[in-house]
Amino acid sequence: MMNRRRWLQDTLPAAIAACLAPNVFAQAPTPSPWPSRPLRMIVPGGAGSGTDLVARVFADPLSRALRQPVVVENRPGANGIVGNNLAAKAAPDGYTVLFSNASAIAINAALRDDMPYDTNQDLAPVIQVSAGGVLLVATAETPVRDLASFVDYVRAHPNLAYGTWGVGSTGHLAMEAIARQRELRMRHIPYKTMGQLLTDLQGGVVSIAFVDARSPLSLIQARKLVPVAMTGTRRSPMLPEVRTLKEQGFDLDLDGWYGVFVPAHTPAGIVLRLNEEIARVMVAPALQASFAQQGLLWVEKNSPEQFARVIQRDIRAWKSLAASAKIKVD
Repeated sequence: MMNRRRWLQDTLPAAIAACLAPNVFAQAPTPSPWPSRPLRMIVPGGAGSGTDLVARVFADPLSRALRQPVVVENRPGANGIVGNNLAAKAAPDGYTVLFSNASAIAINAALRDDMPYDTNQDLAPVIQVSAGGVLLVATAETPVRDLASFVDYVRAHPNLAYGTWGVGSTGHLAMEAIARQRELRMRHIPYKTMGQLLTDLQGGVVSIAFVDARSPLSLIQARKLVPVAMTGTRRSPMLPEVRTLKEQGFDLDLDGWYGVFVPAHTPAGIVLRLNEEIARVMVAPALQASFAQQGLLWVEKNSPEQFARVIQRDIRAWKSLAASAKIKVD
């Protein structure tokens, strides 16, 4: 009797567990492998903008690497804030990625207190994919051929209008830094898209502008625009003859960049998988050739933490530059 009782005590719990286990596990949700459906890549710039062109070059090989479509979605406005905010407020499930740039991310964070999202709290850096500067151009009708002749021209035309792709953009801050260092008086005209700015350059509405290196290439080749100087620490591979601001005697060498983000709280495993897949895409010779054609500089593989440090460094630098140039964004 005692042996039977002991046998029941020893075996009954295990038997009950064995009977219940299939039901318990059947009710537990099985996570779908990521990615199991298309991703959307939000671009905070209009169609044809520098960010858009680079994102589209990047989206195709990334689609093949992930074996899911990566659909580019243009959301321009407010120097990138509209698109950044849409990504920041998206579900953190790995199916929304943001392809943004230094101007839209770091400069906005440095200059604005009224953004609808917090750069540090609502967006998670994944990887920096390239570096590069922006290009100062003049119309061929002006005598401007380098920074020295640019300074002479502006001094001869006080309050000269110049264009950029937005208040607080990289081009805006770069021009204000130049004006401050050489005591120049200029008037800023911000544009919503690069296409509108290039149209007004051709129409003579503005004769001086900061643009991305890729967009005006056909106009430069047609000798309608003159490349004057590049920002950043290295010359553009697309315009290797154009000297940097630093090479022409101006104390400004901050690089711009493009990078990938996801909404904060996206699972760490997805962030790391994205980082690894994008890093593999970046070293492909075809992509590097495409980036060079866009005027971009290759960067080494970097972790989310390394990219986050680049962003924080740039926020501090742009904040200091904006303060010295007395730039305020309302």
